[in-house]
Amino acid sequence: MPRKKESYESLMTKLENIINTMEKEELSLENSIKDYEEGIKLCNKLYKMLNQAEGKIKILTEEGEKDFIEVDE
Repeated sequence: MPRKKESYESLMTKLENIINTMEKEELSLENSIKDYEEGIKLCNKLYKMLNQAEGKIKILTEEGEKDFIEVDE
């Protein structure tokens, strides 16, 4: 059964939970390494998602990469 694709926000929440756990709790070395590995996997997924989003934005702009400007209302 295929896994449901996770959202950026849900992955970010998982990463924040791992960080909070590592900062607040006294973990064994084994658990610290396990959490660290999971955090790195999440970071890689998040980085990939951001790169894909950046690529889509570049495709959607007519002249390639543009700087966003603020519009006064």
